[in-house]
Amino acid sequence: MDFLRPASWEEALAAKAEHPTAVPIAGGTDVMVEINFDHRRPEYLLDLNRIGDLSEWEVGEKTVRLGASVSYTQIMEQLRAELPGLALASHTVASPQIRNRGGVGGNLGTASPAGDAHPALLASGGAVEVESVRGRRLIPIDDFYVGVKRNAMEPDELIRSVQLPKADGPQQFSKVGTRNAMVIAVCAFGIALHPETRTVRTGIGSAAPTPVRAREAEDFLTAALEEGGFWESGAAIPPSVAKQFAQLASGACNPIDDVRGSARYRRHAVGIMARRTLGWTWESYRGKERSAQCA
Repeated sequence: MDFLRPASWEEALAAKAEHPTAVPIAGGTDVMVEINFDHRRPEYLLDLNRIGDLSEWEVGEKTVRLGASVSYTQIMEQLRAELPGLALASHTVASPQIRNRGGVGGNLGTASPAGDAHPALLASGGAVEVESVRGRRLIPIDDFYVGVKRNAMEPDELIRSVQLPKADGPQQFSKVGTRNAMVIAVCAFGIALHPETRTVRTGIGSAAPTPVRAREAEDFLTAALEEGGFWESGAAIPPSVAKQFAQLASGACNPIDDVRGSARYRRHAVGIMARRTLGWTWESYRGKERSAQCA
């Protein structure tokens, strides 16, 4: 196994073009596990740790450009207001040591359906910035996951950043695991309210071959909130609406039975998480609406 260590982004792109099978490594929290268990034995490792701008972020008027190597700890501590769903998901990643090393770029590159960042990214929306010596392109997050541990990148491309809209409403994340830390998700659910467009987005992890959105649940809830005038009134969502949303979210799953949980349990748990996170986000939205009215 050869170790490539470029000193700049341009050198990294050139190395990836010359060695398309080279596996990028930054935090190494996914790659090193696979190597240590002999699940993967790449011919080349491409070390990206010397490329400083991958660990930087930029907050714009409407979006956040998040470098591929920005750590989960930095997201939790520095970007909680702008990316609350992703910050909550970051809290659930492994241990403090791994949160200090791992980043969203690694989750996206591995594209495991159990990656903790994926539900929050899908719920938020946005795009993945990838680049090669041939040029740069943005892949919408909805189009990024194409199969089990497969993404839409070309062999010579590297992830440079993730571009996400700043939260304009409450976001939540929930994860089921066999314990509170150092655990792969049995299943996970993310939700984001987008009051500016009066829409709802969701993300489901570890309950289908890829991370997925519960689109029928989103469409149902978006219509129910609009038709009932809930965005304006800030009234409580009826239990019947929450129940139907949960059932539709559960129906979006296509899980398997494995050592972490059964398919039946995963569907059930996703429905429970959908109902609970909807309640949390809507109560937060109602609280802000009441505060604005009082002011």
